[in-house]
Amino acid sequence: MKFVCSQSDLNSNLSLVSRAVPSRPTHPILANVLVVADSEKNRVSLTAFDLSLGIETSFSADVSESGEITLPAKLLNDIVSRLPEGEITLMAEDSEDNDSQIVALKSVSGQFQVRAMDAEEFPPLPTVEDGEAIQLPIVILTDGLKGALFAASNDETKQILTGVHLTGTPDSLEFAATDGHRLSVVETTLTAETDEDNEEETTTEMPDLEGFSVTIPARALRELERMIGNRSESDTIALQVDEAQVVFQLGHQRLTVRKLDGAYPNYQMLIPKQFTRTISLERKRLLSSLERVAVLADQKNNLVKCTFSHEEGQVSLSVETQDLGSAKESMPAEVTGESGEIAFNVKYLMDGLKALPTTDIKMQLNEGNQPVIFNPLGGLQMTYLVMPVQIVN
Repeated sequence: MKFVCSQSDLNSNLSLVSRAVPSRPTHPILANVLVVADSEKNRVSLTAFDLSLGIETSFSADVSESGEITLPAKLLNDIVSRLPEGEITLMAEDSEDNDSQIVALKSVSGQFQVRAMDAEEFPPLPTVEDGEAIQLPIVILTDGLKGALFAASNDETKQILTGVHLTGTPDSLEFAATDGHRLSVVETTLTAETDEDNEEETTTEMPDLEGFSVTIPARALRELERMIGNRSESDTIALQVDEAQVVFQLGHQRLTVRKLDGAYPNYQMLIPKQFTRTISLERKRLLSSLERVAVLADQKNNLVKCTFSHEEGQVSLSVETQDLGSAKESMPAEVTGESGEIAFNVKYLMDGLKALPTTDIKMQLNEGNQPVIFNPLGGLQMTYLVMPVQIVN
């Protein structure tokens, strides 16, 4: 195998796939990245797989000799990221010792030799054979992931909650995530775009997602978010799902992950339908005040008290910590219903405010210990539910 490519191409593609390399591999080959060079297509593909999450990507290179080999991912990444910009030649030497091969990496600054392992041992990435791929506009995934991903649980004992649940209807795709203390639901609408220059509807056939339902690990979706981060919002991504596997295909990049088994909680039942109080206020102002008073929040309970007054038309945030001191800030707000007070975990409140996409937001609540709902005013349909913390006087 022999090819020449640019340092930047190899570096960016390598850092993308390396995120699927396990930190504690169950088999030595899984610590490696699979490198496949194709002289007919003049392309090099890189693959990493931890038996749950797999990422494959390819880029153009000058391939003089086809072949495949696996190389230690961390070592290769460390070398390539430090090499100067310019051309890199990667060449696998045939060795008499079948157990290991030597791969030479040449750049303008010098040469490295790395011990490689045979590609035959590398497990193939799962594929989805049945059913057509669903073509999703990237803008839908971007909005859905930004609004829901942060609320997924990190607790591996509640496996199903470490994922984001996607549900389809004929004209929308809903993203939901909860960790038991908070819930975020985003409804993205599948509409045909109008081309402003031609005043015509572009004939992007929108998928009918009636009955579609899958729970995808949040870890895989964070990688997907990185992959689509620098793409145009008008691009589409292909999604395929079968009994066990979820596959996203975006141009020359593919992400595959084992879907989460089990029934996702019926989160719609948690969202109250009626409220006795509504507060409208400016999102960024509330967030900055929270960030300031949170400096004094006790690390143990991380509590902020929120007092709202209908008469004064304002909301006050206060934090009191026995050892450190106290802080209080107020801001104007439109309060309907009775005045009162409620307490939150600062982190949960700030996470939600960062994800809400609009200038102004609406906060709806009932009595002190019932769920509180935050919605953006205008724009994206998003519901953020937070369980309040009981105030002990």
